[in-house]
Amino acid sequence: MVKALDMTVANRQYQCSDIHHSDRGLQYCSQVYQTMLNESGIPPSMTDGYQNALAERINGILKQDHSTQ
Repeated sequence: MVKALDMTVANRQYQCSDIHHSDRGLQYCSQVYQTMLNESGIPPSMTDGYQNALAERINGILKQDHSTQ
């Protein structure tokens, strides 16, 4: 994840502000990752547990519906 963030920051081609939205996975909460976001001027945004569970449920329904067509 750190390598992907580093590549993203290095290859930015726009001037608008960024927000990094993710779930609360360990890789996104790590001190190394959060430090990189901070140094890059990218504020983190994380879902709470309920939002993540709801999104996973909706994705599951959509995948199931798509596979039956």
